[in-house]
Amino acid sequence: MNKKIIVIGSGFASLSAACYLAKAGNKVTIYEKNDTIGGRARRLSREGFHFDIGPTWYWMPGVFEKFFADFGKQVSDYYVLEKLAPAYDVYFKGNEKVTIADNLEAIATTFEAIEPGSAKELRSFIKEAQDNYAIAVDKMVYKPGDSIFELVTPETIARVGQFFSTISKEVRKRFKNEKLIKILEFPVLFLGAKPSDTPSFYSFMNFADFGLGTWHPQKGMYAVVEAMAQLAKELGVTIETSANVKKIVVKNKKAIGIQVNNDEILADLVVSGADYHHSEQLLDIEYRMYSEEYWNKKVFAPSSLLFYVGFDKKIENVSHHTLFFDTPFEPHAQEIYDTKVWPKEPLFYASFPSKTDSFFAPEGKEAATFLIPIAPGLEDTNEIREKYFQVILDRLEKITQQAVKQNVIFVESYCVNDFIKDYNSYKGNAYGLANILTQTAFLRPKIKSRKVQNLFFTGQLTVPGPGVPPSLISGKIVSEKIIKEFSS
Repeated sequence: MNKKIIVIGSGFASLSAACYLAKAGNKVTIYEKNDTIGGRARRLSREGFHFDIGPTWYWMPGVFEKFFADFGKQVSDYYVLEKLAPAYDVYFKGNEKVTIADNLEAIATTFEAIEPGSAKELRSFIKEAQDNYAIAVDKMVYKPGDSIFELVTPETIARVGQFFSTISKEVRKRFKNEKLIKILEFPVLFLGAKPSDTPSFYSFMNFADFGLGTWHPQKGMYAVVEAMAQLAKELGVTIETSANVKKIVVKNKKAIGIQVNNDEILADLVVSGADYHHSEQLLDIEYRMYSEEYWNKKVFAPSSLLFYVGFDKKIENVSHHTLFFDTPFEPHAQEIYDTKVWPKEPLFYASFPSKTDSFFAPEGKEAATFLIPIAPGLEDTNEIREKYFQVILDRLEKITQQAVKQNVIFVESYCVNDFIKDYNSYKGNAYGLANILTQTAFLRPKIKSRKVQNLFFTGQLTVPGPGVPPSLISGKIVSEKIIKEFSS
């Protein structure tokens, strides 16, 4: 191939696609609307503090290794990884804390102390999850989502029942203690759906958690963005920032370029890694594959209310990753997915990366990110944000038994309106489409336009789904489809 290719957006999927397409001999230019790259994974820096604006969890390290290996590189060529020990803490009602260690045997010991007999069940469950992980990663997630037959293999046929049962049912068959159930249901929240709606085959996320562990790249997830951008530039990719694409130019039903900052840039191919719904808004209506009704009926993963906080002291009784499950899960889940209202008693997640990495905060101080999952499309005002910030600080003080309010140097918030403004995100969603059975694989929006030649899509609204590792894979999938099509 020797084509001129435009890639819209600079998130993980776009950077991945750009690298593969450049490696194949194409002239690739990325156009990013914001003034920094990374999409949802940008970095916020203020007063000596640093924050990953988006993803903070580094799971499935093999996917990252596989990506760099495709270019004759290693992760260690670009950034340093550290396995977190403990992986994370979980607080429950009554200030009970469960610490998840960095290895399965230690976790099994923790489980056994809480529910006698559960260690054996856990080992069995994680072994099945490991088998599912091998099938998912080796045989499923790198498929282009063209046909149901991509899912039909001897291994998946043998597990067909797992596609019609749910994580929630499977976990509750084996474990009775509600704390253990919540810990085992937690990883599928990364897939953007309730455990009661997520096929039990997705237990492979539990292997990603307990089997492969939780990692931290020094200087955070933005270090991964910088690594991919460096690789892209080594491969000859050009990256243009502050380049807001206003239109995908179509002539004779073929994508021939873009309008950006009042200029028209021509190309042989266009790949959009921007929000899929928004990408289609860049087309005249007759060229869109999916109607507003289609998008409105889809089940979207949550949005988020985030707070980035600088504290003037170290925060006690928390780990790098800390989950606050001290309120009931079901009502909050219903408020996200069913009634779609602001939660009355939200669960929340907190990241304190300066516990691990001095880069994130000045000495003696603490950087903290707090996240409340919420329904997309909610009303978003400063008053609402302030109300929930006080809720979080009150809970943090009570649960960890320390005063912190007077130690806040600054707080910056991020919510629905920001996701829409910065990422053109549909209804301000944070994670794309939920990975439920009716939105899996070939049932997700297609990576190739059926109405416009030479127009392709990548990212978390298409295959394989939400999350950072799937986004890297999505970039590879779309590039392989392009290379195959234009090399034949």
